[in-house]
Formats: sequence, structure tokens, C-alpha cells
Amino acid sequence: MATELTTLANGLRIVTHRMPSLETVSLGVWVSVGARHEREDQHGLAHFLEHMAFKGTNTRSARQIADEIEGVGGELNASTGLDITAYYARVLKGDEPVALGLIADILLNSKFAADDLDRERVVIQQEIAASDDNPDDMAFDLMQGVAFPGQSLGRPILGTKASVSRFTEADLRSYLDEHYTPEAIVVSAAGAVQHKDVVRHVEALFGGLTRRTRGVDSAAQYRGGFAASSKPFEQSHVLIGLPSPSYLDPAFYTAQVFSGLFGGGMSSRLFQEIREDRGLCYSIDSSIWGLRDTGMLSVHAATGPEMVGELADVVVQQLEEIAETGPTDAELQRSKAQLKAGLLMALESSAVNAEQMARQLLAQGRLIPVAELIHEVDAVDSDRIKSFAEMLAHETPSVAVIGSGRKSSGQASRIASRFSPRGTRMPTAEGTR
Repeated sequence: MATELTTLANGLRIVTHRMPSLETVSLGVWVSVGARHEREDQHGLAHFLEHMAFKGTNTRSARQIADEIEGVGGELNASTGLDITAYYARVLKGDEPVALGLIADILLNSKFAADDLDRERVVIQQEIAASDDNPDDMAFDLMQGVAFPGQSLGRPILGTKASVSRFTEADLRSYLDEHYTPEAIVVSAAGAVQHKDVVRHVEALFGGLTRRTRGVDSAAQYRGGFAASSKPFEQSHVLIGLPSPSYLDPAFYTAQVFSGLFGGGMSSRLFQEIREDRGLCYSIDSSIWGLRDTGMLSVHAATGPEMVGELADVVVQQLEEIAETGPTDAELQRSKAQLKAGLLMALESSAVNAEQMARQLLAQGRLIPVAELIHEVDAVDSDRIKSFAEMLAHETPSVAVIGSGRKSSGQASRIASRFSPRGTRMPTAEGTR
């Protein structure tokens, strides 16, 4: 079998997908913990921990970690998301023990030395400063904040300069002990890999972890509203978010197809009407993401401050048209074709295979056959898209506007009111970044 799955006695899962034509292996450790699992006093801790994992262990310095992986021509990296943290590598066939050994060492034996903590908190503070210079990042953070106010989902993943200045070794070790349990871990590998060999190495490295009870996550509570920043940029960046199904909801496939035909490519309604026909911006797109209990569809564009209102009007108009008449057969088929092609093309990558298998196991508790994914996409019809658009048209939006100076707040308020069918007063969260 190309794909094999093994569960160790402690609950840790190992999945591999053999791709015989490759001479490399993509592998990693995916943990079902991220920024959404932080308490308010832990804001930014998940990301801080990911950084500190590379700063030295009881047996290796940070330089030795880098030298060892690059000594076999490999790459080692990590990322922190809202609900998953990943530590992953790519190496030549036969060098999987090197990568797995390094990942295990940084997860199980990191020193968290005081001087390393101090240096890395400065690095992360510079990362935060870079994000504050990026209008796209700012708009996303502001939108998340009004979508999920007072919740971990509404706070920036990086934390704040103040929050990262407070973290100690004890904070990191407590967070590790609470969340990095074997049942929450998937080791995934794809490429020139032998399943039995990976299982043997992983069991030797992680088999000693013991099962522990994790706390229950609080459910996401979507609210919506508008926020703005007066920080000047050359363009106004507009981000409009609407609540959509979680990845556990069968309607998630409908949301993906809708996003594609609404603003997912050059043939989409928003691109054609706003970019091609009216010349209101250089690019506009919509995207969809989902977690286990919520999701969001977002539309992003950058334009001149004087064109923000017209651009928003067209977005509302196009949404209302789909809600009223549904999509055309041509655009429905085009969106489904794009979605299926994107899925199949991506799976030609060992890195995508490894990540997708891990995410499916952590999110769904099972591996989802490609044929099933294709079937779910094919099953989306015009009526489903129309109903989904009708639902969006009656939702409270989350709007962020960056780059219009003092006009930003007024523009964000007016955009929000265009979307609100009930005409109710929208919640405000004026940005200070």
C-alpha cells in the first residue's frame, strides 16, 4: 500500500505515503495546538515556543542543529497556526533518521536558556514590527479581532511586543507539558520512504511519551464588526470577512467552490467586474479557511482611497446577485475544475502529501481518500451555492480598512453597513497599530 498508518501504544500516530519516483522525503511532526489554545496571559506563547525549539538542546547547540541538517543537504523549519504547530524537514532518501532525530531532540530536550530567551524575544519583536509594516498582515489581524473579540482566535499569532517580553522558561515548559501530548501528535512522511523504518525510528524517539489529559477548548464565538488603522500606506487595503462552515461541516466544500467562483481566480466574478471591467484595483481575491468549530470567507483588495466605496459596492452587488439567481453553469464548473486541479496538482508534492495527511488525522481522525474529496466537490450544485450566498448575505461582516489615514474608520463603517441587511449599528474596534 502507498499509504500506511500506525498508532503507537501511547496514542501517537505515524502515517506515510510512498512515492516511488522520488529520491527525497518530506516529513515532520504536526501537533494539534496553536494560538487558539492560549490563555490571555499566554498570548504569543505557541509561536515563541516554536522559535525556541531551534535554540539549542541538552546535546546540541543551535549551530549544531543547523550544521547537522544542512550537512546532509536537508532543510528544517517550523510554523505556528491557529490550531496546529508543525516541525518539518526535507531530506534525501535514507536521511530520515537525521531529520527525525533532530525534530525529536528540539521537542523533547530543548534547554530554553535565559540568554537564548532574551535574544529570541528581540527577534520576535522585530518580526512583529515587520508585520506592523505589512498592510495585509495588519488588515488580517484587525479583521480577526472584530470577528472573534476577546478570544484567542481574535488575537495575532505572533503576540505583542509586551507579551513576548514576559515569557519565561517555566511558561514554555508548562505549555509543552499541557499540550504536546502523544495523542495530539502525528508524525507524517511522504516520498522515498519505508513505513516500517519510520515507525521504528519514531517509536524509539517518542515511544516514551505518556498519555495525558488535555483541557477542553472553548468554542469560537463569531461576532463581527469593523476596525481600521490610520497608519498611512500608498493604497487602502480592504479586508471583508464573513462567517462560513467549519471543516467538519459538509457545507465546507460548498464554501470552497463558492469562494472560487466569487473571487478565486482571473475568471471569477470579482476579478472580472472589479479589475477587468472597472479598473478599481490591481488584484482582488477571496479565500476560505476552516477550523473544527468555525470558518471564514474573506475578500481582500488594495485600491486608491477614493475607490474604496465603489469597490465595496461591487462586492455586495455580486454577492446579492449570486444569492438571488445562483451561479451560471459555466462558472460553477470552472470553479470546481480549479479546485480539483489544485488539489491533484498539489498532491504531486511530497511536502503537501505529508502535511495533508497529518492535518486530516488531527482534524478528522482519519485519512480522506482523494476520490472522496473529488466526489464532495462534484456534488456541489447551483442550489447549494445559491443557498450559501443567501446565508452570507444575512451575516454580520467583519471589515478592516488600512491605509486611508483618518478616513479609514469611516470607510470601514460604511462598508460594514453596506453588508448589514438589518441596518443595525455595527460593533467598532478602532485599530491602534
